[in-house]
Amino acid sequence: MNRLFSYAIAALILLSIAFSTMYVVDQRRFAIVFALGEVKQVVSEPGLHFKLPPPFQNVIFLDKRILTLDSPDADRFITAEKKNILVDSFVKYQIVDPRLFFISFGGDERRAHDRMAQTVKAALNEEITKRTVREVISGERGNVMDAIKVKVAEEAKQIGVGIVDVRLKRVDYVEQINASVYDRMKAERTRVANELRSTGAAESEKIRADADRQRTVILAEAYRDAENVRGDGDAKATAIYSQAFGQNPEFYKFYRSLEAYRASFKNRSDLLVLDPSSDFFKYFKAPGGAAAPAASPARK
Repeated sequence: MNRLFSYAIAALILLSIAFSTMYVVDQRRFAIVFALGEVKQVVSEPGLHFKLPPPFQNVIFLDKRILTLDSPDADRFITAEKKNILVDSFVKYQIVDPRLFFISFGGDERRAHDRMAQTVKAALNEEITKRTVREVISGERGNVMDAIKVKVAEEAKQIGVGIVDVRLKRVDYVEQINASVYDRMKAERTRVANELRSTGAAESEKIRADADRQRTVILAEAYRDAENVRGDGDAKATAIYSQAFGQNPEFYKFYRSLEAYRASFKNRSDLLVLDPSSDFFKYFKAPGGAAAPAASPARK
């Protein structure tokens, strides 16, 4: 019984030793086999592999995939015009030399992140201090990211890391400057609006003056044409009247007297004091115009 128990214990120990010599490499990872801090082997092929049991050899795994270094808080930088801005960035990187990466950080990705974050911050500071706010925000933003990528890639190569991309997620003013920037933008828009308004008012006055001038010219020409037409009509009427009345002068005198009577006795309140023998009553006395005996003054 004791012998069987001893055999079972020995089998378990041998089995645990056998399992400790085996490790599986995932296709998304590197395997670093090391002993006493010295790298013995770098395995990149996926599958089942073997090593010496601990403590002779140990294995750690590093990620093959593209990783992201994203700072939780935006960093403050000073531009060439001495203005503070907040920059939020991220870096896409990949471990390209597992051996060098392990030697640099002992496989600790947190230490690698801290090192790259410092490198990115230094590169950002170097590029932003040479440019104005406008250039960083819009004008040369692409150039800034390219320059930072080159600087970070040179530093990252020394620790076994390849830089895939560097991006600026957000570039903004600090809170103290936002108000002044807003006021300046508002003043600029107000100035542009006033210029457009004054230009519009000038154009409006010009159009109105031109319309008034054309109206005056049209009215003057219309009045001239009307007067010409009226003058021609009056001339023709006068000629017709002259021709008609010239055929019977006595009838013309009678017609003119009737017109005078109609104008004189137009209203009941009209009052005339005349000599009864006046020529005004010539056709009252006799339709043919003959003289008549004197009568008392007429009153209407």
